[in-house]
Amino acid sequence: MSKLIFITGGARSGKSRYAQELALQYSDHPVYVATARIWDEEFRQRIDRHRQERDERWTSMEEEKQLSRLPLDGRVAVIDCVTLWITNFFSDLHTDIDACLAACRQEIDALAMQDAIFILISNEIGMGLHADTPAGRQFTDLQGWVNQYIAAKADQAIFMVSGIPLMLKNK
Repeated sequence: MSKLIFITGGARSGKSRYAQELALQYSDHPVYVATARIWDEEFRQRIDRHRQERDERWTSMEEEKQLSRLPLDGRVAVIDCVTLWITNFFSDLHTDIDACLAACRQEIDALAMQDAIFILISNEIGMGLHADTPAGRQFTDLQGWVNQYIAAKADQAIFMVSGIPLMLKNK
């Protein structure tokens, strides 16, 4: 049953909606794994809105970094999102790109070993303007490298544009 599905795209491209629809095709009771930290009140309201969008079929879990520790064997799990997950490492490891990349790769490798279907949502932030700060440029690089790592390991890779899924890879 082990499967890794990678969904990427820009902001508001339909990634989460598509991932949730896909998860419900695999399971009547999928898991939604939220990786976000609540940074401020506006973000808390966003999270509450997202929670309300999911019905009773969903089990919700929250994990900021150690995704492989969650009890997900035999389950279908949407992990939303890689970008916020990376942000947690980036913050906690004081922008040390090498340490962040190693930690992210270790977690992805551990997920790939589990008997579950993982649908990972990420952002393609490198397609926009260059960040205007060194930390922003470092984060963009890190995001790109982590996305490449996940896509290489994935059974499927999907790019979302305006709500339309474009299949990039399908093993």
